[in-house]
Amino acid sequence: MSEPRDPVADLRRIAFLLERAHESTYRVRAFRGAASVLRRKPAEELARLAESGELVRLKGVGEVTARCVEESLTGEEPVYLRRLRATEDTPLDEAAMILREALRGDCHSHTDASDGGSPLAEMVETAIELGHDYLVITDHSPRLTVANGLSADRLRAQLDQIAALNQALDGRFRVLTGIEVDILDDGALDQEAELLDRLDVVVASVHSKLRMAKPEMTARMLAAVANPLVDVLGHCTGRMVTGRRKRPESEFDAPEVFAACAENGVAVEINSRPERLDPPKRLLRLAVEAGCEFTIDTDAHAPGQLDWLDNGVTRAVACEVDPAKVRNTWAADDLVAAHA
Repeated sequence: MSEPRDPVADLRRIAFLLERAHESTYRVRAFRGAASVLRRKPAEELARLAESGELVRLKGVGEVTARCVEESLTGEEPVYLRRLRATEDTPLDEAAMILREALRGDCHSHTDASDGGSPLAEMVETAIELGHDYLVITDHSPRLTVANGLSADRLRAQLDQIAALNQALDGRFRVLTGIEVDILDDGALDQEAELLDRLDVVVASVHSKLRMAKPEMTARMLAAVANPLVDVLGHCTGRMVTGRRKRPESEFDAPEVFAACAENGVAVEINSRPERLDPPKRLLRLAVEAGCEFTIDTDAHAPGQLDWLDNGVTRAVACEVDPAKVRNTWAADDLVAAHA
């Protein structure tokens, strides 16, 4: 009999690969939930429960997850995990790999404090495993109630939570404070200015009235970009290109908005979510021509989605984005200094 594997690590890896493949949330929760239950059990107890067939008696452990644990404890890679690993993505080409390896973190991610699926600690643990130096937590602002946006008080509480986590990490990794703040109809920002000023990174995005007339949308975005508290313009067209939520691009004067981004030191986000892939390549090339800086972000709402950076990297290379102009190739201190 082979040496036992770590069943909790195998369950977490399965959940990660399901998230990265954008599989159903309920499937992911089955594996993350089981991992959470089992990581609190001593190895000897897990072995005993597996041998007696009693794993399924634990709340949160089903037949499929129990089978994976049993296989793992015999030293065998679970069949479920092996099948997922067999369908992993194809490797990046050389230019994309160089840019991917230069990325030091992710500037746009969500936790279960707003509309993400996992707690802060789980997102950070996965970012560390992926080799990041830092992760910016950018949960939504209050007006986006459908996404459980954070009130000022809830955001302050999250800042305290992040400070405590950074202290525990003791310099091995850095969690940066942030927000994805709603751009209101008039271009104002949906959070207290004093609080936005305290954050490390502010991503500003349009989430409402996406079909606003082009002149009004342009004015709205220009007002937001001119705000000195804004660091990144998030998913600028708001489009959705796959799934049930397909949505056309918002209309705005792209050359004017990108010129304003370059003038005001606001990075244009290259959003790596498969259903967004925003901005489209034709607009990304305009932003390059305008001299913009960029961030390549996952907009992750689950730990496995933190591995979506390849999507943005591939499009950045195709549009000849200069790696030196990608802010998340910078060290954390330099990224924070850009907000100051």
